[in-house]
Amino acid sequence: MNYIDPHIHMISRTTDDYQRMVFAGCAAISEPAFWAGFDRGTAGGFRDYFRHLTEVEPRRAALYGIKHYCWLCINAKEAENVALSREVIKLIPEFLKMSNVLGIGEIGLNKNTANEATIFQEHLDLAMKTDELVLIHTPHLEDKYKGTRMIVDMLRNDKRVKPHRVCIDHVEEHTVRLALDHGFWCGMTLYPITKCTPSRSADILEMVGPERVMVNSAGDWGHSDPLAVPALIQEMKRRGHSEDTIGRVVYRNPLEFWKQSNNWRG
Repeated sequence: MNYIDPHIHMISRTTDDYQRMVFAGCAAISEPAFWAGFDRGTAGGFRDYFRHLTEVEPRRAALYGIKHYCWLCINAKEAENVALSREVIKLIPEFLKMSNVLGIGEIGLNKNTANEATIFQEHLDLAMKTDELVLIHTPHLEDKYKGTRMIVDMLRNDKRVKPHRVCIDHVEEHTVRLALDHGFWCGMTLYPITKCTPSRSADILEMVGPERVMVNSAGDWGHSDPLAVPALIQEMKRRGHSEDTIGRVVYRNPLEFWKQSNNWRG
């Protein structure tokens, strides 16, 4: 079965991972801008990173027959530095017309601080002014619910936001309804240990259904598995879910969300 991984950080993966992914049925991926494993000190570092996402990584993926898309922002971990964040946000518009850019992301909260919220709202303002899709990171903390609630409140307080053009990522059992009940798309990140395992993700899908839900591997610097989406496919097959339902979650849903992008050409 072909699948899409709508949130995977291929800059932290090897070319062997691309090979394994295409053998497993991966047709396309999107790579959100994220933390480099350390806090960058200049806006110039982000300019180079944005060039990597829009020029280098698409060519690397194409060698394996995988379509590569991306999202641009300064991530929540580095958003505590407001001055740097504002410099980076000023750089983003020049990259928004690059053919593989889907929108602004992954913006959000890390420790639910006032500075993070300020930069989240400034990213959101840029996305609304440029009519971009938005991909949102929710905190990896025991207060994930609080952070998700803060994000949803900020989104709902901005009357320009169209929920069907926003995806709230890293949802879990106690936050998935916050996203879906307000009309947003949501993503579940499949980690071997933390976040949602394939089994937990299947449980959540059985709880809320497949509408406006997608799944991803993240595949970042920590303990992660770039084949996590195929693992969910196998878990859903084991439970007796239909090919149509599985295909909706792992392929058609992310494609439907992406097709709203200003740069979408297929």
